[in-house]
Amino acid sequence: MKQNKELVFAKEAARKAGKLIVSQADSRRILAFKSENDFVTNVDKNSEKLITSLIRKRFPGHGIMAEEGSSIKNNENMWIIDPLDGTTNFTHGYPFFCVSIALVRNGVQSLGVVYDPLRDEMFHAVAGHGAYLNGKRISVSKATELKDSLLVTGFYYERGKIMRKTLEKMGDFLTRNVHGVRRDGAAALDMCYVACGRVDGYWEYVLSPWDFAASSLIAKEAGAKVTSPSGAPLEMVRMGVLAANPELHKKMLDIVRF
Repeated sequence: MKQNKELVFAKEAARKAGKLIVSQADSRRILAFKSENDFVTNVDKNSEKLITSLIRKRFPGHGIMAEEGSSIKNNENMWIIDPLDGTTNFTHGYPFFCVSIALVRNGVQSLGVVYDPLRDEMFHAVAGHGAYLNGKRISVSKATELKDSLLVTGFYYERGKIMRKTLEKMGDFLTRNVHGVRRDGAAALDMCYVACGRVDGYWEYVLSPWDFAASSLIAKEAGAKVTSPSGAPLEMVRMGVLAANPELHKKMLDIVRF
């Protein structure tokens, strides 16, 4: 594949942001609460400022959609950024968080990069060219039965109807003797773990575009079927996600459909 300048840029930006996040871990502090269990730290803000400044310098005509509020409209070329996915984990020193950067062209995912700075793991995909982890091709697991699967999910911040539904579905999976259900707290990494076969399937009922713009492309390019929990196609709007290999996806969809 011809070298993709946007991909090279996205990887460089993700690495720089990851280095910044790790370097500022000891000085992290909560700046504000978006809701009772959803907050932003100074490190989220600093990472976003770094990435967006790099985009503005390199691609001044491109649009930006970022979790902490940076926004420039351009439907033709839109960078969708989560500067620190797993903020709660990061704040508590739990080692599971990442940087997520996607480029969406005219509403279609073009490329995605997810970088785990603690493990120095760079996941990436370009539409139509497969998915990779540190330069090596990756693919989803071959598990087709729930009894052979390890699943992962996520909880919405509000502890109401969506939380209760997620817990109900976890119970439904466990009664079908799945190997386990994990909740690691960083949607972008969760989907990348589906992409490389570390887990067999993932579902979550409420996410924002920056949570899945990069990682859902990586999962799809690794062979996953990725839809909403109702089976509808993904759009770059607030919605849920279900990702697994096509055979397991069918069986998960029967349970998580909501």
